[in-house]
Amino acid sequence: MNPGDRIRVTTETQTFEGILLPRSELEDEDHITIKLDNGYNIGLRGGRTEVLGEEEHLQVFPEIELEKKEGLPEISMIATGGTIASRLDYRTGGVHMLMEPREIFFTTPELAELVSLKKVVSPFRVGSESMTFKEYPIIAELAAKELNEGVAGVVVTHGTDTLHYTAAILSFMLQGLKKPVCLVGAQRSPDRGSFDGAMNLICSAITAGFSDIGEVVIVMHGETSDTYCSVLRGTKVRKMHTTRRDAFQPINGRELGRVWPSGSIEYLSDYRAREDTDVHADTALQEKVALLKAHPNCNPELLNYLVDNHYKGVLIEATALGHLPTDTVNPEYSWISAIKRAREEGVAIAFATQCLYGRVNPYVYTNGRIMFNLGVLYAEDMLPEVAFLKLAWVLGHTENEEEIRRMMLHNYAGEITMRSLLERW
Repeated sequence: MNPGDRIRVTTETQTFEGILLPRSELEDEDHITIKLDNGYNIGLRGGRTEVLGEEEHLQVFPEIELEKKEGLPEISMIATGGTIASRLDYRTGGVHMLMEPREIFFTTPELAELVSLKKVVSPFRVGSESMTFKEYPIIAELAAKELNEGVAGVVVTHGTDTLHYTAAILSFMLQGLKKPVCLVGAQRSPDRGSFDGAMNLICSAITAGFSDIGEVVIVMHGETSDTYCSVLRGTKVRKMHTTRRDAFQPINGRELGRVWPSGSIEYLSDYRAREDTDVHADTALQEKVALLKAHPNCNPELLNYLVDNHYKGVLIEATALGHLPTDTVNPEYSWISAIKRAREEGVAIAFATQCLYGRVNPYVYTNGRIMFNLGVLYAEDMLPEVAFLKLAWVLGHTENEEEIRRMMLHNYAGEITMRSLLERW
């Protein structure tokens, strides 16, 4: 028997049928792996094996051109890689982001019945963990171009690891946006029976083409089953689980809405409504910005290192209401001198809470007041990742102290909620 053959394996207690997979580099010669009809793979040792038929290929995804139909809203797609556009490498057992953009449509032919796809562009293909500040302006400029040429919305396929980072920066870069820009990914690869990317893509296309929402949003599974997708504001969302299909959850806010694969849309909270206006891609970014996390035994040498290397801004995930070590038993671990030096060197310092839920407040505890008096900016209820990217965007525009404070505390894209919600924390 050869990889790709359909086989039956009968053990002492069970019978399995599926496609014989190539042996992994880590697999010994006593085992075989088959892909079951439900999409999952299983490794087996021993048993009676028989070949049922020969297969010509293993998990080949042909490129599909979606047929354009009259009367459907026109959208464009920007494909950047990630699990939604991946294949399993059976030799290593790992997932590679190798799929051509139009191969994605093999998993979701239903798109042709929902929207008219004007254009698919793929400026690069990387795992989202490899994204840098160089890629963000490219996505923003492509999205603005497509929207200004008249499409109803844009879908951006993207890896999930840093999906919420990209959603945040696009929320600031796409000035004047009043059409949906939907970021979408997959937690499971297309070879798996629990692949979630097809439904996520369908729901994102519905949101881009039909919804009244005029914001950057993430559209992903709203629960573990294939029921509906949540539409989540790009500045109030975070990946909260490594593998669950409903990993993306709203933080310090609510879902903007829910979308069903049937086409139904339910709106659940306030949003910026759709309008046909021009979009400007404001892509200025300061790359010398860092993200630090406060923790027991954190050494202020970290901040001194950044100052010595000419960083312009630092967002610190401070504890609770916005605290750093100040009254330490060993004075060398107090951050007061390092913060003072950084501020004297003109480095912008902002605090967001690592608690995620809630907001920072410098007035409750003495150490908070100390930091505030040194010129630390407290970023309200912004998520650390959002405040980090906003600081980079703001410093791309100005180094003026007053203007930095004004821009950081200005609510551009729903990133600041002035009143915390009791019902969802």
